[in-house]
Amino acid sequence: MNQFDNRHIPLYKRVESHILNDIDEGRLIPGDLIPSEPQLALLLGVSQGTVKKAIENLVSENRLYRHQGKGTYVSTINFNNSLFRFFSYGDASGKGVRIRKEVSERELKVGPKNICHQLGYEPNSELLYIQRCGYVLELPILIEHCWWCPEVVPGMESEDVHIPDLMYALVVEKYAVPVVRAEETLTADIADKQTAQLLGIPEKSPVIVLIRHTYSRHNKMIEYRKTVGRADKFSYKAEIR
Repeated sequence: MNQFDNRHIPLYKRVESHILNDIDEGRLIPGDLIPSEPQLALLLGVSQGTVKKAIENLVSENRLYRHQGKGTYVSTINFNNSLFRFFSYGDASGKGVRIRKEVSERELKVGPKNICHQLGYEPNSELLYIQRCGYVLELPILIEHCWWCPEVVPGMESEDVHIPDLMYALVVEKYAVPVVRAEETLTADIADKQTAQLLGIPEKSPVIVLIRHTYSRHNKMIEYRKTVGRADKFSYKAEIR
């Protein structure tokens, strides 16, 4: 069913959904100029006032920004807010905590068969592998196992390339590769020997496992990431509207 056929959703919310869908699907990327208010009103069959309200809401959420006299653009990535509403560790109240990440391993190497397949490569293809440890103060709480399409981020295997805590900032700014969406699956498991040693917990302790698939334009998957973290330091808080 078309979103504009749902009469229970306010018109301005439907306009917001239309614009956000274009962003999430990669038809609009950070820095792109969106259609004008008259153009959107004509396209979607709503009033310019409805479009204006929708745009103002998205500007307030930092999804869009207005440039006086030049139009409205898709915002550059706000890694702590709207474009990446992904999983994060939190304190007992669910409030996010600051996690410092350190690269513990990076190299080009043959990827696991299932990950090669998901990234669109033949079995035994060479991928970029990056392992990072996440710390709250000095306490290790998570391990990231990241597999990247090497041609997307050439040279990132070099220690000369600094990988920031927010890795996607490097991907967007240095490599000019838009990160438009991600899919995440959260499960539970027990720590194997290596994970237990890295996190400083007993082997077979409960851990949280997060699988992320990251996409660029044209629905191209560019990263497979497995994050394994301490279950005793995990909390989840979500607002459902």
